[in-house]
Amino acid sequence: MRLVNRSYTKGNEGHAKLIPEEGEDMWHVYNLVRAGDRVTAVTFRKIAVYGAGGGESERVKIKLTIAVEAVDFDPEGASLRLRGKNLTETEHVKLGSYHTLELEPQRAFTLEKAVWDAIDVERIQQATDPAASADLAAVLITEGLANVCLVGSSTTVQRAKVESSIPRKRGAAAAGYDKALHSFFNKVYAAIERHVDWSIVRCLVIAGPGFMKNQFKDYLHAEAVRRDTRDLILNKTKIVLAHASSAFKHSLREVLESPGIAAQIKDTKAAQEVAALQAFHIMLSQDSARAFYGPGHVRAAHELGAIQTLLISDTLFRVNDVAKRKAFAALVDGVKGAGGDALILSGAHVSGEQLDQLSGIAAILRFPLPDLEDAELDPDL
Repeated sequence: MRLVNRSYTKGNEGHAKLIPEEGEDMWHVYNLVRAGDRVTAVTFRKIAVYGAGGGESERVKIKLTIAVEAVDFDPEGASLRLRGKNLTETEHVKLGSYHTLELEPQRAFTLEKAVWDAIDVERIQQATDPAASADLAAVLITEGLANVCLVGSSTTVQRAKVESSIPRKRGAAAAGYDKALHSFFNKVYAAIERHVDWSIVRCLVIAGPGFMKNQFKDYLHAEAVRRDTRDLILNKTKIVLAHASSAFKHSLREVLESPGIAAQIKDTKAAQEVAALQAFHIMLSQDSARAFYGPGHVRAAHELGAIQTLLISDTLFRVNDVAKRKAFAALVDGVKGAGGDALILSGAHVSGEQLDQLSGIAAILRFPLPDLEDAELDPDL
């Protein structure tokens, strides 16, 4: 994402003019724009034109500012739809009428906020830092099913799902099995060619249960040579195997926790998130008085200065309740100010999804708080 200009400072009003440059940037935009903000962008409006031949319509390019009321994110299409009341005087769109702006990569927009909190400022710093994104591709595969996923610094997107019916390999049916398996592998190969950009991807992991992953890796290398697919041939060393219990997206967590894979992607945000959540679960099982989750218990632990590592899902910051968002932002600032670590996990990664199942907030403590562990506390922050 490119920051063109800005006028905001932390805790004050102001604007930021931004240009999303790739699909993953749209996840950052989704986390930045909330109801009550004002967004200015170029849009298109279909208007009626009446002439001698009757009524016709044409699309007119106009620049509008809307007061955002609803935000709809399409991760697959990498676009954001913002609905709200028009604040711009124009002959084509009435002042105060509702309009939908669509934001997408390579289209500039200006975001205005009454207050830019620390989370917003950090989000823009992360999104506009070229070194903040390092990508991983994963093929989760088993007999007759494969999912091709891209893991970025903030999102995990399922790019392709390949399903094929493969007969049992018995007797005379063996020839049919081999033909069906070849067709299945060919479809997965095509999905990799279409969706894996080797100028960005640092590692392609082929994972799954059993030996199907090994068979597919052999097929991939052999086909790359036969077809003279230069990208696959030149990046052969970046293709590695890993175990996963299934070929479904949720098994990516196992892949990211694998020591061999973790070493290859240790600098990515996704890997750091997985490691932190893994450390929390280990602490929860070994010393539960030092691992709290839920807003009430985490808040109480912070008030006692006990939090060493705070894990919080960015899902909690996409709320229209200003008081709640301020409370979460203040907690993050407070933990950092007390010398602790605060990690904001992406809800679009498997680690963030896991944390959301634990209320979206958890903490590893510096020291045990057994009395607080069993206390009944207000569930709100």
